[in-house]
Amino acid sequence: MDSSEAKVMQNLPLKTSKSSLAAQVCLRLLALGATLAAACIMITSKQSVVVFGINIDARYSYSPAFKFLVLANLIACAFSLISLIIVPILARKGSHPASYFYMFLHDLVLMTLLMAGGAAATAIGYVGRYGNSHTGWMAICDNFGKFCDRVTVSVLLSFFGFVLYLFLVIISANRSRQIQV
Repeated sequence: MDSSEAKVMQNLPLKTSKSSLAAQVCLRLLALGATLAAACIMITSKQSVVVFGINIDARYSYSPAFKFLVLANLIACAFSLISLIIVPILARKGSHPASYFYMFLHDLVLMTLLMAGGAAATAIGYVGRYGNSHTGWMAICDNFGKFCDRVTVSVLLSFFGFVLYLFLVIISANRSRQIQV
């Protein structure tokens, strides 16, 4: 009985390590997909309408906040791909726990970048949807519904990527906690 309990206790860290690696890989793949989709949807969002005989178009590139969201998502996507290569190397037996601290910083920076891009785009999107009567800004989503819907989907996917990176930050922080000082 004691020998079987000892075997279970020895296999527990290996099982935990493998499940942590699997969770990180899945979360990073989901984050890669979400951020890539958010960037692609935002880049392809445009709409032209005729208002009072004048052709007016809406594009993401007309707003610095939307450009920032695209750039933040593309950076997060690229670094998600790079981290997919690095995480299995770190998970090897014998890797120093201090390496996980660098993954924690990596995930924290990307999480913050996605949060900033999403917040900036949300603020501009809110003004586009509802306007601001105090400053005289009119809502444009009444005329550009397709554009606004695509922007909304892009922002939601970006925030989904943010939540995925929040989970990755928690996992990385937990793994880097094992550092012996």
